[in-house]
Amino acid sequence: MKAMILAAGFGTRLFPLTIDRTKPAIPFLGKPLVGYVAEYLAKYGFKEVVVNLHHQPNSVMRALGDGSDFGVKIHYTHEEPEILGTAGALDNARHLLEDETFLIANGKIITDIDINAALETHRSSGALATMVLKENTNFEKFTEVKVSDGLVAGFEPGFPDSHGNKDGRSNIPMMFTGIHILEPRVFDYIPRGVYSDIVPTFYNPAIKKGEKIAAHIAKGKWFELSTIPRYLDISLNMLDGGPERNVIGLNSDIGESAVIKRSVIWDNVRIENGAALSHAIVCDDVVIKEGESYENVAIVTGAMLGHCEKIPEKALSGEMVGDNYVVPLDQELV
Repeated sequence: MKAMILAAGFGTRLFPLTIDRTKPAIPFLGKPLVGYVAEYLAKYGFKEVVVNLHHQPNSVMRALGDGSDFGVKIHYTHEEPEILGTAGALDNARHLLEDETFLIANGKIITDIDINAALETHRSSGALATMVLKENTNFEKFTEVKVSDGLVAGFEPGFPDSHGNKDGRSNIPMMFTGIHILEPRVFDYIPRGVYSDIVPTFYNPAIKKGEKIAAHIAKGKWFELSTIPRYLDISLNMLDGGPERNVIGLNSDIGESAVIKRSVIWDNVRIENGAALSHAIVCDDVVIKEGESYENVAIVTGAMLGHCEKIPEKALSGEMVGDNYVVPLDQELV
């Protein structure tokens, strides 16, 4: 049984961390994020893994290589010249997936959800597809998946709030984890060679037609790293020893009198004596000079801005401070 990791997205809400790499290729506790997903799949016996590429494709290929470091064999598919969407990505890989049941996982998640339990739900239900769901106990901004008698019944527009769902109900909404199991017949719904997303292209028409879409309600840890604040907080919370520690990357030069608290430092960073950082992300090759102090920010070198034509609309805004581009993290998220 094969799996596919979706890794082609632009990562606009993680800008500027994603200027020179795609979202799944950002470092997370010493490994590329997508490497954790590959290892997670390998743990459950998936040996053949398809990875789709579009934005900054070389960054993913550098991160994963042939997959052997993560216990899998990687097959890459390239989406050119335009990105194809979540259903279009399957169409582009149908020659690798259409022979048997397969699993899809988002390339930006960290989880220990039991895939075997989800597979058992799928097989016992006889469903065309199974969506792995979790309770959205914190009422975060994830689309609600409506469930009835163990089946997916549809998708609620908008996001739930802490006082209940959009219609005022107080029950806990269900959210999609980015993991789903599909039968090859899903390709009957997916057009060839065009941009298309999986919910409007497959799930909504299939549900309307009466196809059985199973809902597997999962337990366990699940984190989605789609924004800079989420990336920072989850990185710190998953550290051994708790969130008061720091993540320090390779070849970083930290001055003896520099003060660093609850921060994530990437590779080849220099933090001079007398500098201070608190709850910050400092990306590759940044120099924090003596006496500089930053709190609750993400920092990249100003030179990195030369790698992009414009700042994405959904990105948090920042400003040049000396040689660095500094993004405050206390802004309203789009």
